[in-house]
Amino acid sequence: MKTYFECFPCFVKQALRASRLFTDDQKVIKQIIDEVGMLFPDISLDKTPPEIGEFIYGKIREISGVEDPYENLKNQNTDEALQLVAFCKNIIAKSIDPLFTAIKMAIAGNVIDLAIHHDFDIPSEIKTVIHKEFAINDYELFRSQLERSDTILYIGDNAGESVFDRLLIEQFAHKKVIYAVRGTPVINDVVEKDAKRAGIDKFAEIISSGSATPGIILSKCSEEFKEIFNKADMIISKGQGNYEGISEESREIFFLLKVKCEVLARDIGVPINSLVLMRLS
Repeated sequence: MKTYFECFPCFVKQALRASRLFTDDQKVIKQIIDEVGMLFPDISLDKTPPEIGEFIYGKIREISGVEDPYENLKNQNTDEALQLVAFCKNIIAKSIDPLFTAIKMAIAGNVIDLAIHHDFDIPSEIKTVIHKEFAINDYELFRSQLERSDTILYIGDNAGESVFDRLLIEQFAHKKVIYAVRGTPVINDVVEKDAKRAGIDKFAEIISSGSATPGIILSKCSEEFKEIFNKADMIISKGQGNYEGISEESREIFFLLKVKCEVLARDIGVPINSLVLMRLS
């Protein structure tokens, strides 16, 4: 997905939020905002938002000297999500279709997106999502492909959210699941230690994309990741950032996400706050 003019104010807001996590110094915050603004003249609208995010968060790391500004928040989100595992498993087990319910749980977890907002209520989101219809629902195609697949590449999105990814992965009995994380901390995106904190390593092999972009950009990923991407029987992609980065790739991908901004809503063709389970190929 390309970048739109509406993305630019969002880039500034992200830089401001990240800055305030590690400093109250107005001069430092102003420097970061200035540096991000100076990137704008060189930004091509043909680039994806995750590619631009890489520059922004790289600049924040450079100025602040802080490798992972969101680390404490990520740990907090993950621990809060882990406390809901028993509650969620009970809902899944009692449902008519546990796989479908687990997919909805995974999408409910997609509310944990600190690039968009900091205030969210996960239990409330779960209750809402369970009873909400999908705007795009390719579940039958998803289930059919899952049955035919031996190897599944599951591309993670945010820390905390990865707990709910784990609940879905637990439904993939006897499948080889590879869970892809970011190579470098960026926003609150999941990295290896976050995935392990969520317990993903008990149900899937964890690999790094090798990239610092807040969304998969194949040209910036490791050769190992690209090989798995090309060879996996099935690819599941979580969240907005990954959709922005790989929605135009020429292979079958199932996207699971909640639409949280006008730009993405327009690109997909659904209202904001829609639930999406969509196959693109």
